[in-house]
Amino acid sequence: MEQVKAVNVQELKRMQDDQFDFQLIDLREADELDICHINGMHIPLGEIDVRAQEIARDKPVVLHCKTGRRSYMAALFLQQQHGFDNLYSLDGGIIAYAKEIDPNMTAY
Repeated sequence: MEQVKAVNVQELKRMQDDQFDFQLIDLREADELDICHINGMHIPLGEIDVRAQEIARDKPVVLHCKTGRRSYMAALFLQQQHGFDNLYSLDGGIIAYAKEIDPNMTAY
């Protein structure tokens, strides 16, 4: 069975702070972005198949959502259907990021 690689919020924060070359993609819906967000690209989960060409293949890509469930499913789908091997799912999603990294971020 194919596995999805993951990063935790501390690793993501380190990547951001070190200005590491990676792509960050938020898979949540637009109304969820209005509540809180981390800078990066927005591709709602329902559009991931038709917008797969917008996802980098030449650098790490971190997918995130509210809790990590959608990002895991999207990474697995993209690996199986589009041959990606550079994807990471953010463990705990933006909820974990808000709790552990940015407590001023609005949680929902």
